[in-house]
Formats: sequence, C-alpha cells, structure tokens
Amino acid sequence: MNRYILLIVIGAGLWGTISWYVKHLSEFGFTPMEIVILRAWSTAIILVPFLIITNRNQLKLKAWTDIKYFIGTGIFSIIFFNFCMFTAIELTTIPVATSLLYTGPAFVTILSWMLFKEQLTKIKIIALFSTLIGTCLVAGIAGSSLQNLHITGVLFGLGSGFGYALYSIFSKYALQKYSSLTVTTFTFIVAAVALIPFFPYQEKITLLMNPAPLLLAIGLGFLPTALAYIFYTYGLQFVEASKASILSTIEPVVATFIGIMVFTEPLSVVQFAGMLAIIGAVLLMQFSNKQQIKKQET
Repeated sequence: MNRYILLIVIGAGLWGTISWYVKHLSEFGFTPMEIVILRAWSTAIILVPFLIITNRNQLKLKAWTDIKYFIGTGIFSIIFFNFCMFTAIELTTIPVATSLLYTGPAFVTILSWMLFKEQLTKIKIIALFSTLIGTCLVAGIAGSSLQNLHITGVLFGLGSGFGYALYSIFSKYALQKYSSLTVTTFTFIVAAVALIPFFPYQEKITLLMNPAPLLLAIGLGFLPTALAYIFYTYGLQFVEASKASILSTIEPVVATFIGIMVFTEPLSVVQFAGMLAIIGAVLLMQFSNKQQIKKQET
C-alpha cells in the first residue's frame, strides 16, 4: 500500500479509538464538550513542549496572517464539528449523528473540486457512495427510523460533517507553507485557547488530580489526537483531499471493532456489510492511486 495512503488510514484508525477514552472519561463525570476541551488542551500540552525540544522553528508563523489557516482548522473545524455532533446526538441518536458526521467526504469532494480543481472521477464517486452507504449501515440506521428524524438534529448533523470536512480543506492550504506537525500543533493551540472560557474549572479540576482520569486525558491527547492528526495531515500533503476524506471513513470500522472486542457490543450482519463497503472503498482508492502513478510514469 502507498505509504501516504497508509498514514491516512492509520491516522483515521487512531481516531476510531477515541470511543474508548470517551467512555471511560464519561464514567468519571466529564460531559462530551468537557472531553473535547480536555482533548484540545492535552494535545496542545503534548505538542508544544515536544516542538520546543526538537525544533523550535516549527513553532514560528511565517506571517501573522497565516493564523487564519489555524482558526479554520482549530475553530471552524475541530470546535465547530464537535459542537454540532454533540448537539445532533442530543437531538437524534448516536448512530444518526455518526452517519451524518461522515457526510464529510462528500463535502470535501465537492469543495476540493471547486477550490483545488480535483477531478470527480468515476472511481472517486463510486467510493464516495460506498462509504456513505457503509457508514449508514455501520451506524445501524434502519429505514423505519428515518421517519422519526429530528429536522434540527439532522441540520446539526450535516453541520458536523461540513465542519469535519473543513479540516482537510484548511490543512491543504496550510500545508503549502508549514509541516504537518506545525499544522497539527497550531490547530490545537488555537482550539485550546478558544475553549478556555467553557471549562468548569472549580467543578472538574479536582477530578484531574486523580491518576486515572489524568492518564486518560493525556492518552486522549496523544494517540487518537496528536499522533492521529500528524499522520493524517502528513499523508494529506501527497494525497488529494477528497481521496483522504474517503480513506478516513475507516474510523467507524475501527470504532465498531473496539465496541465489539472491548465493550462486547453486538455486531449485526448489516453492520458487517457496512464495514465491508467502507473497506472496499479504501481498497478502491488504493487501486485508483496505483493506476494514477502508472499513468504518470508512462
């Protein structure tokens, strides 16, 4: 497999492990939005010292106006899509909200066609529909449940997909001037600073004094966030944004496996079919990439 595609798949796979951290942090009394704040702050706290030690130059903006890219990735993407997703969960259900979040690849494909002039190939369109159908099946949406959907919840769900898509778009611009590590670091610095007023310090800071939730918060900032976004963003430098977003739908597959293996959640035939549809789309993107490389070589 092409190493850049592999990095994107690994990054998305690491995103899929977030449910493990979220479930355990929820048991300690943290709300979903508080977990988002912990995620942003723990990631920034991990990445900033790392860059200070290894390469301080990557913590410098080439121009102050470049902060617009990281406002895009940090606020309009990370914070906005999480807010919309959690609101959609409250108004609808977790499966519905999850499937609406993964309308992201459709938004990326359209925006990439408009902004970056990426081609809308037949293979890309087939893979896109395969991931959308697969995600709905993995999320467990049944046809009968569609009649009971909350319209406002659906709009917030679509908003989460749009916000999710914006990370690939803003990152594509930022990567023209900065490394993947710098993009990831500044994304979470901006997100962390913007979220300062929203954390109930007096109520929840004592919880973080305990080793278990503290280690969970650090783990959340490292594996499914810092490392995941570095891998995804680095791969994004060499892969079309639309392809990368389609490849990232491997995340719900990983999340489903974790639910089965760790939390002993049941796996239906429908969910298994959805997983195969998503994996098939990833393999189709890999095949498409190989064909493109061969054409370039000839």
